[in-house]
Amino acid sequence: MEDRAWQSVSADLLGSAAPWRTFRWYRGQRHYAGTYWSATTRTHVPYESRLELARLLLADFDVSVHGIVAQPFLLKSEVERKVRKHVPDYFLLTSNGAVVVDVKPRRRLAQPDVAATFAWTQEVVESRGWRYEVWSEPSKQLLENIRFLAGFRRGWLFPLGLLDELRDADLDGASLERAARSLPGHPEPCVRAAIHHLMWTHELQTDLAGPLRPSAVLRRPV
Repeated sequence: MEDRAWQSVSADLLGSAAPWRTFRWYRGQRHYAGTYWSATTRTHVPYESRLELARLLLADFDVSVHGIVAQPFLLKSEVERKVRKHVPDYFLLTSNGAVVVDVKPRRRLAQPDVAATFAWTQEVVESRGWRYEVWSEPSKQLLENIRFLAGFRRGWLFPLGLLDELRDADLDGASLERAARSLPGHPEPCVRAAIHHLMWTHELQTDLAGPLRPSAVLRRPV
């Protein structure tokens, strides 16, 4: 860890940063912490709550994100003659630029200390031309679908031949049920799992706002 002037810190440097704090787990702790293996970074990324894990899942699913760092830096600034300190939850490197993310339950956003901290953090982050995001509870159905697809994110577990056959198959407009039966030379459960992997990588898409049923229609990305 080292102190640097804010304007001198590059996005690439922060993209390789280690978490500012040590993540601890102990019996009886009130928050749910752990690590998540990210397909984006090919490393374990820590989180300190289920809500942070939810944001991490969505970042890992987002094809525009190519770097994820938990608790990347400590901001220290004098605001209204008081020294303020804050460690954001995530730093994302994306194809649209850097994004600093704070995760907080919606019910706490109106609390004066929370609102004040996020206000000056936003001002400091946006002074660099980066985007600042305060993220709260997502759509429950969308999160459940992405959490389900995350179980198929490890591409090396699937035979390359099977994935290539699915990439070449005419599945645009097919239902999940029909697509799972489209390769009779492979067991249907294996084909279905491979389809879910291609949905994770966005090579196949469907509406994730509703339940992921066998009748869900698959589309190739435009």
